[in-house]
Formats: sequence, C-alpha cells, structure tokens
Amino acid sequence: MTPPRPPPGPAPVDHPRPRLAVSSCLLGAPVRYNGGHSRDRFLTGPLAAHVDWVSVCPEIEIGLGAPRPTLRLLSDGRIVTRDETSDHTGAMTKLAEDRLPDLADIDGYVFKSRSPSCGLQNLPRYASGRPGERTDGQPVDRGGRGVFAALVTDALPELPVEEEGRLRDPVLREHFVERIFAHARLRELFTGDWNPRDLVAFHSRHKLQILAHDPSSYRDMGRIVAQAGRRPRQGLEAEYRRAFSEAFAVRPKRGRHANALLHVFSPLSANLDPTRRHDIVAAIESYQHGETPLSVPIALLRHHAEGEHVDYLAQQTYLDPYPADLLLRHHI
Repeated sequence: MTPPRPPPGPAPVDHPRPRLAVSSCLLGAPVRYNGGHSRDRFLTGPLAAHVDWVSVCPEIEIGLGAPRPTLRLLSDGRIVTRDETSDHTGAMTKLAEDRLPDLADIDGYVFKSRSPSCGLQNLPRYASGRPGERTDGQPVDRGGRGVFAALVTDALPELPVEEEGRLRDPVLREHFVERIFAHARLRELFTGDWNPRDLVAFHSRHKLQILAHDPSSYRDMGRIVAQAGRRPRQGLEAEYRRAFSEAFAVRPKRGRHANALLHVFSPLSANLDPTRRHDIVAAIESYQHGETPLSVPIALLRHHAEGEHVDYLAQQTYLDPYPADLLLRHHI
C-alpha cells in the first residue's frame, strides 16, 4: 500500500512588481548632453524582468535637446549652463512639482550619478559670485546634489533611492533591491481596503527580515502593530510606514544576518535530526566568518522549513525577499 503523501508546503511567494523610477539614460535612451546614453547592464538585464519602469529625464522634459550645452551647479543652489548664460533652476523646480504626483506611488528611484540634475551626492559646485569664493573656474566644493534629485528626495524622504554607480557594489545592490520589493509589498497592503488583521499578518511575515536590519525597529514596530484595531487606521498606517521605511534603510551587517538566521533555526531545530542541525549551524558559522555567502545558510533553512512544513518560517520574507533569479545573495 502506497503511504499517504505529506501535505503540500506553502505556495511559492508571488513577488510584487516594484514601480521603479529611473534616469532615462540608464535604460539606454540617447538623452545625455552628448547625445549618448549610459545603459546599465543590471537595470536593463536581470532587474528589468521584475519591475515596471517610470522613465525620467529632467533635462529633456524641461525642453533641452540632446546633445545640449552642459549644465553645472552653483554654490547658491542654481543649475545653469556652463557659460552661465541660461538659468534652468525655475524650470527644474516646476518639473519636480509637476512630476511628484506620478512619483508618489513608486517603490524606488535609480538616479544617474554625477549629473547636475540627478546626482545624489558629492557633485562639484561652482562660484555664484558670493564674497570670498574662488574665481579661478574650479569648484568651490563637492557637496552638491542634483537639483531635480534633491527636490524629489526631500519631498519623498522615505523613498528608497540609489545612484547606478553605487549599485555596482554587491552589498549596496542587494540592499536596494531588498528595499524596493519590501516597499512594493507595503504599497500593495495599504492600497487595498486593509484591516488590522491584514497588518498583523503582513508584519508577522516580515518579522525576521526587520530583525536582520534593525533590532530596535523590530521592537518598536511590534508595539505599533499591537495597537492595530485600537486606534484610527490613518494614524496607524502613517506610523507603520515610517517605521518600516526606517528599518529597511538600515543596511544589515553580517552579525545581524547571523542573528536572524539563528532565529529561523531555533524553532526549526526540534524537527531535525542531529546531522541536519549540525549542517545548518556549520553553514551559519561559515557565513558569519566570511567563508560562504549568505545564500548558503538561507537555502538550507528554507529547504528544511518547507520540507518540515513549518509554514510560519517558510513564509518569512527574510528567506525569499525578491525573485531568486536575481542571485544577489550569492555575492554577500
């Protein structure tokens, strides 16, 4: 007689499609000052299959052509042509104001680095005629932010943002992608007609992922969720959104990942024989010592959580934060 088959494990995670804004040149549009592009292989390759793009080129959208005169930032915050004959600050400001409604429900933004409109940091700023500023044509400092990028990020402070240059770092890339998929799940939750039970279930699935980022936020968010059903939804949503964003903005270090891995292992260990427990502990220790990537203990824990039908663990977003074919945890 054929023995009965065990019940099926949890259904595979259906990942949302983040809505991701991006500087148009990074997708290959020929909109740069020289008429070229800056196509990014990761954005247009592996990531493209999993996101919906919102393409933005501020210079083109304010009416400048491609090619066009180069722009520069001045120390007083203006953006002008290199010869300072044209000031585009007002047009750039109005564009940001006009674009914000469309950007209010995006899950992240990838800006073009070193761009006077889109760069996020360390841009050269030139003299604007203030007393004491250098007059030799060299930058007065490198503390500038792109005008359009600054307006967007100031208006949307909880939005995950990055420059494409920094996404070449495997750790920064994994962190950004993790954030945009978490943001997309949060957007889906609050877009619908959610109730306190939905928020509790959502938070329960994200507990270990939050713990890996910031144990302090993990505790604070538990207190917020405990109030679900006892306070107005609007205030509860706003507070949870802010705490969720702040938690995921913290980049998890190796020690915090190891702590989260042990939190997965602990309730699972009672279901395992000594050999399997040893294999998992060895994999976690090997990761903690920098000898194996994070993907190794994650794969073991997920395999055993699903195989032992420990649904609470198998459904944790920490074990499956984004589509597996992105292979990001193989490199951290």
